[in-house]
Amino acid sequence: MSNRPLKVAFVCLGNICRSPLAEGAFRAHVASQGLSKRFLIDSAGTSSYHVGELPDQRSIAVAARHDVDISGQRSRQFVSSDLQEFDYVIAMDRSNQSNINALSSGEQRAEVTLLLDEGDTRTREVPDPYYGGPGGFDHVWQLVNEATESLLQRIISEHM
Repeated sequence: MSNRPLKVAFVCLGNICRSPLAEGAFRAHVASQGLSKRFLIDSAGTSSYHVGELPDQRSIAVAARHDVDISGQRSRQFVSSDLQEFDYVIAMDRSNQSNINALSSGEQRAEVTLLLDEGDTRTREVPDPYYGGPGGFDHVWQLVNEATESLLQRIISEHM
């Protein structure tokens, strides 16, 4: 493996609920392995609805309950150049994966996958908790926390 950091981006629709939680969980797993210098981790949304905004307060709260601080994140829109910039682009659901793939010009560096293809879950898509109550955010945390841990183990086995 080269000395350059592996670049991982988590992507949902607005980049205020699911992908910030996935970014935060993955950062925590990476840090617990002492690998923070080996990764560049980001998140984005396929829409421009919330560009520049903080994560949803419910996402910030659920992450904080697990000792993960995502309050410094800001929403940004996923762009086609991200497919060249990142090694792994991890979509929260099939709709966003399709939107990501539609931006591809053919050649790309990024491996584009669904987050819940990692790990052992019957659910294939991370549900959007935005219009629901706090329980939905807890459920999303559980899903993304487990899947990002599995993702990290896969990346370690492939590159380190």
